[in-house]
Amino acid sequence: MSNPGKKIRKSSGKEVRYSEKKLRRSLMRSGADAQTVDSIVATLGEELYEGMTTREIHNRAFALLRAAQNTFASRYKLKNAIYELGPTGFPFEKFISALLNHSGYQTETNREFQGACVRHEIDVVARNGDSLTLIECKFHSEHGRNCSVRIPLYIHSRYRDVAAGPSVSGAGQGVLKPAWVVTNTRFTSDALAYGKCSGMYLLSWGHPRGNALKDRIDRHRLYPITVSVLLSAREKQFLLEREVVLGRQLLRAPHFLDHLGVSDNRKGRIIKEFEALCGKKDK
Repeated sequence: MSNPGKKIRKSSGKEVRYSEKKLRRSLMRSGADAQTVDSIVATLGEELYEGMTTREIHNRAFALLRAAQNTFASRYKLKNAIYELGPTGFPFEKFISALLNHSGYQTETNREFQGACVRHEIDVVARNGDSLTLIECKFHSEHGRNCSVRIPLYIHSRYRDVAAGPSVSGAGQGVLKPAWVVTNTRFTSDALAYGKCSGMYLLSWGHPRGNALKDRIDRHRLYPITVSVLLSAREKQFLLEREVVLGRQLLRAPHFLDHLGVSDNRKGRIIKEFEALCGKKDK
């Protein structure tokens, strides 16, 4: 039952028509098999009511996926897991740095550059050969908040000051590439238009199509520890405070679970959860 006429409410408060197609697509991204997807779509179709929120739909789908298989549920909650990296935004910067490392870049976080006018602290600095890319991360811990045009305007102004300053110009830093702005939410249409016009690279949860944040995470299997359905909120915070941001990092350093007093049985289940999501630990 598709309930095509029913309206649901997004986190922004906006009402939209329920889309079975969108729900099915998001469930398929979790890796769930066709039978599981069909069953969940049918169940939610029966339970849907006018004014139901997208969060309620997501939570119900998550519960049904978890009942089927934990790894399905973990992948499905990826977007929420990124929100859980907050509220400071620092783990998000570390996460973006790790994502770029696996794409062939050498990265540093929170590095200072002297601009022509003032000094600037850059969230992520990425090198690839003789090229240098300056990346600013805009993290939102609240659902429904988007990046307006003011963000790329501000970042572009800083970028131009750094480009004209002694830290880059004539300092043998390499070829300075266009600045990046990365967010875990969305850019407004004006922000995207300014980014395109100014030559900046804008990366968000769903932009650019096919190479967005969610696509890069799935492609490299670089899932944050916050996707876990076995770790508690306290345990996730403990790991984040020790800069264990990725599931792969935890697989390389499982002793952190001993620091938390996790039992051997539960430790084994957590390791298996991340091995299923990320693959075996890096050699």
